[in-house]
Amino acid sequence: MHGFITKEQWKSFEEEGYLKLGKVLTDQELSGLSKRIDDIMTGKAEIDYERIMMQREAGEGHDRSDQTLGFKGPTLNYRKIENLEYDSLFLSFIQKPQFQNICNSIYGKDSISCFRAMFMNKPAHHGALLAYHQDRWSHLTVDPLVTIWTALDQSTMENGCLKIFPRTHKHLINPEDGSGFLNPEQTVQLLEQMKPVYVEVEAGESVLLHNWTVHGSDGNTSDKPRRAFSVCYMDANTTASDGKTFSVVFGPGALQPEQL
Repeated sequence: MHGFITKEQWKSFEEEGYLKLGKVLTDQELSGLSKRIDDIMTGKAEIDYERIMMQREAGEGHDRSDQTLGFKGPTLNYRKIENLEYDSLFLSFIQKPQFQNICNSIYGKDSISCFRAMFMNKPAHHGALLAYHQDRWSHLTVDPLVTIWTALDQSTMENGCLKIFPRTHKHLINPEDGSGFLNPEQTVQLLEQMKPVYVEVEAGESVLLHNWTVHGSDGNTSDKPRRAFSVCYMDANTTASDGKTFSVVFGPGALQPEQL
């Protein structure tokens, strides 16, 4: 497994807007997280579901559900599950020392919070296309800068791996648009200028992304699921426009697994 990031790797990340971190999970850790998310989806987990945002994918006789708090029935056909910092096993992963080192280097301080800890699922022969976008949120006092994206299954072109446009993180394309999604004209223009990079990774491997790096993904045309876990880290002083604060994961007052 890879250790901390070298100077050369930092330089590559700063230039390209992304960096493959290699394998960050042991086989045992990967198996544990995979089982845990299956238990959460099927209702077997001892977790406060009223704190967890869940969205079912279309299928199995259901339309795609809204993404709201609470359990929506036992199925492995969930599209998104958020607020996983409130699960002790996922929190332990979020708080890996390697990730703390990355956050301290990016933000220049020790106190870091988690804006979003999200499971994303593209079931076999299913899973929606994710249009090209930059991750940013206009309701926050400061844009979070980095996300660590981790594959729980092998991620390939066939099952909808990440597609990114290197070096697009230098500026916001739509600074007034809180969603960050490119419009059709901007997408055409970008594709005329460059081709996306397909970021294929093995299960247990992570990718460090600058949030402004344009990215998206296709649907899953294979018979294998594409499950992933994405964590967006930010300066703990960041607040939402309504005054909301976010769970501290590194530094004084950090959330602890035994508290959950």
